Amino acid sequence: MQPYELSLATAAEEIRARRLSPVELVDSVLDRIEQVEPHLGAYVAVTAERARRAAREAEREAARGLHRGPLHGVPMGLKDLIDVAGLATTASSRVRADHRAQADSTVAARLAAAGAILVGKTHTHEFAYGLTTPQTGNAWDRGRVAGGSSGGSAVAVAAGAATFALGTDTGGSIRVPAALNGVVGLKPTYGLVPRHGVASLSWSLDHVGPIARTVEDTALVLDALAGHDPRDPASLATTAVDHRPGADTDLAGLRVGVPRSYYFDRVDVEVEAAVRRAVEHLEALGARLVDVDIPMTRYLQATLWGLVAPEATAYHEHSLRAVPELYQADVRALLEAGELMTAGDYLRAQRSRTLMRQEWARMLEEVDVIAAPTVPVTAVRTDQEAVTWPDGTVESVPDAYVRLSAPANITGVPALSVPVGRDAEGLPIGMQLLGRPLGERTLLRVGHAYERTQPARALAPAV
Repeated sequence: MQPYELSLATAAEEIRARRLSPVELVDSVLDRIEQVEPHLGAYVAVTAERARRAAREAEREAARGLHRGPLHGVPMGLKDLIDVAGLATTASSRVRADHRAQADSTVAARLAAAGAILVGKTHTHEFAYGLTTPQTGNAWDRGRVAGGSSGGSAVAVAAGAATFALGTDTGGSIRVPAALNGVVGLKPTYGLVPRHGVASLSWSLDHVGPIARTVEDTALVLDALAGHDPRDPASLATTAVDHRPGADTDLAGLRVGVPRSYYFDRVDVEVEAAVRRAVEHLEALGARLVDVDIPMTRYLQATLWGLVAPEATAYHEHSLRAVPELYQADVRALLEAGELMTAGDYLRAQRSRTLMRQEWARMLEEVDVIAAPTVPVTAVRTDQEAVTWPDGTVESVPDAYVRLSAPANITGVPALSVPVGRDAEGLPIGMQLLGRPLGERTLLRVGHAYERTQPARALAPAV
């Protein structure tokens, strides 16, 4: 096994025991990037020399007996919305081609302090306003969409071109590409991970979170990220929590909610079958299955877009007037549509969100987690614009991908996507676990129990 194939937890153990050096690991990942990047296009920029310098310093620290923790010497990618001092933050857009960060974002600073090593900035759907990331190919089939908007981060992790990466999630943008590329993605509770220094799409829905190969890896990264930052007005004043799941796979006493409605409506038969098998496996591990009804489903997507559209347009107000020609056509159309939203529309969406949060809180009193598909269909071909369902319903690809992930953004609850198999064409399928606010430890425990009792997953072929 090559070093780039190691999980974060395994690499951390090898580095701590001095059986693997950060230099070896970083060099292996950079070699892997050189091999697969021409096929996948996951990175906006690769910071090879910077990474090698950091790896040498991490190696010197290790030799002196200084160990910063499980991220020490581990290579990572950061979505190109996240500021790193001295580097460009382009948001994969010509609009910000000349932007250079003056300081680290909070999450970049925390990861650097934990010893993680940046190997590059990963592609996003322009300004995170989309669900496909067209610059990037799926790690399992480059003729398929990567998912978005954190497509570059998910593909890099799936292909071994980063040990872990960060993404952002406004309507599903961590979980969707994680599911489509067969990796783990976590959207934390709203406010748990600070967003200072991260370009915004929709301030009241934006989240920053990790993408990794395993649930344990995801927990290790979350521990480095979580915590209050007064520079983010939404940041929660929480106490430190060790999110690492233990080795115990016994889920006795845990109540898993299985939706009667919405989450299994208009879902591909292979996706539904894989997720229901995974839910049955949780039951075999001791969990009790409880049927639940998802509240206010008819208002979910209208509420999401009622919030996203005006907030995104307000953020881009100046540049949309100054340089509209520099935006990609799909993003420009969405931003211009946001100008047509009225104050009344926005206030109704806010009221709807408040009611949804109350109803979800009541529902989550009855169960510990909810298990459902992450996305209703696996990765579609890059030229596919719509999904036609057996009942004749035609749904655009972005609407299909956002439909099952949006509720967690509207309500702010944590949501974890875990791979649960592949379809007949070999494309990954993801199961989504949703829980109570600040219930990440429970989600990670359930996801880890499932993962530990399944066959090990291989990296994507990526070529």
